[in-house]
Amino acid sequence: MNEAERLNADCHAARLNQAALQQAVRAQGEAWYSLVTERSPHLFADVPVFITSLQLQQMHAVIAAVGRVVALPGWCDAGTFPQTLTRGEKGVARGVFFGYDFHLNSDGAHLIEINSNAGGAFLNALLLDSQRETRLPGAAVAEANLEQTFLDMFCNEWRLARGDAPLKTIAIVDEQPEAQHLYAEFLLAKNLFERAGITAYIVDPSVLQARDDGLYLDFPGSEQKIDLVYNRLTDFSLQQHAVLRAVYLAGKVVLTPHPHAYAQYADKRNLARLTDAQGLRALGADEADIATLQAGIPHTIVVRPDMEATLWAERKQWFFKPNSGYGSKGAYRGANLTKRVFGEIMHGDYVAQKLAVPGERSVCVDDAEPVSLKSDIRCYVYDGQVQLVAARLYQGQTTNFRTPGGGFALVCVVE
Repeated sequence: MNEAERLNADCHAARLNQAALQQAVRAQGEAWYSLVTERSPHLFADVPVFITSLQLQQMHAVIAAVGRVVALPGWCDAGTFPQTLTRGEKGVARGVFFGYDFHLNSDGAHLIEINSNAGGAFLNALLLDSQRETRLPGAAVAEANLEQTFLDMFCNEWRLARGDAPLKTIAIVDEQPEAQHLYAEFLLAKNLFERAGITAYIVDPSVLQARDDGLYLDFPGSEQKIDLVYNRLTDFSLQQHAVLRAVYLAGKVVLTPHPHAYAQYADKRNLARLTDAQGLRALGADEADIATLQAGIPHTIVVRPDMEATLWAERKQWFFKPNSGYGSKGAYRGANLTKRVFGEIMHGDYVAQKLAVPGERSVCVDDAEPVSLKSDIRCYVYDGQVQLVAARLYQGQTTNFRTPGGGFALVCVVE
C-alpha cells in the first residue's frame, strides 16, 4: 500500500479545518452562506483525497494526448460534428473550464469523460483558499492564484476573438439560474468579474435579444449590450435557444464554451473514437499517443441495436452513457439495469464504456463508524493546461452532492 492509499483508507489521517471553511463561506456574505448551507449542505467534503505523482503524470499524459489527437486535421471531418455550428471557432475562442473526469484505481488513471462546461471550479478555488493554513499531507494541485487564472482565461477568450477592444459586459447564462444547484458558483463568478471592473449579469436565456449590432439583455426599462457569454447551458448545440444560436453563428457575441468545443471534445461518441486504435492510425495519430489513450481511457463503443444480445450478456462489464448527456443524467451501470431500461438504451443514442472502478476515500461523519466513499477526480483544463485538480466524493452510482461527508474535495499529491 502506497502513502496515498494509506491516507485515503484512514478517515482520521487528514481532515479539513471546518472552522476555516465556514469562515471563508461566511466571508461571501450572509445571503451566500445561507444559500450554500440550506440548498447544498453536502457541497464540500470533510476530507481531502490523496493521489500519487504517478497518477497525476498519467492524467496529464492522457489530457495532452487527447489534445494532440483532436487537433489532427481529420478529427473534425468525421461526420459527428454539426458543421453549421463550427463558424470558424476553431483557433478562436478555446472554451473555458474543460473538465477531464478520471477514476483512479490500482490499474492507473482512467478518463471516463470530458465535459466542455465543467462546473465547480470557483467553488473549489474557495475551498482550496480556505485551507491554505491547514497542515495537510502533500501538496494541492492548482495554479498559485486561481481567481486571477480564471479571470485571465475569460479575458483571453475575449482577446482571441476581439483583440484589444475592452471587455465591458459578461452574461452568465443558464436556464432558471437561481434554481440551479450551482447557483452559488454563478454568484462567485459574477463577483470576480465585477471586482475586475467588468459588469456581469446572471440571466435566463429568455431575456436575451438579438439585434443587428449584437446581443442584448432585454429587461423592463433597461437594455444592455453583452460582449461575452459564459455559457452554462446544457443544450450544447443551442438547438433550443434560437437567439443565442443566431448571434453565435453571426459572430456577434463571444460565446464560451461554444458548440464546436463540445462537439470536438465532449460528445460521448468521441470516447469511442479515442479508444479506436485503427481509426486513430487512419487519422495519423502518433503511436505513443494511441498507446496512452488505449491505456488511459476505458474501451468505449457506440451502441447499436444489433448489439443487444451481446451487451445484455456482458452488461456487468459496461457503463452506459447518453451521447449528449451531462451531470450523470441518463447514465447507468450495466449491473443495475432492468430489461426495460436496457431496451431503451439499445434504441437510444448511447455509448457503452468498459467499467473503470472509482477510487475510494474513508470518511467519518460526526465521529460515526468509517464509511467508504467513491472518488471522481476532475482536472479543470484551459487550452491544454491543467489549472486545478479537484475531487468529488459520493455514494451511489454517480456523483450527486447528497452524501454526508461528501461533495467537492481537495486533491493532494503525496509520494
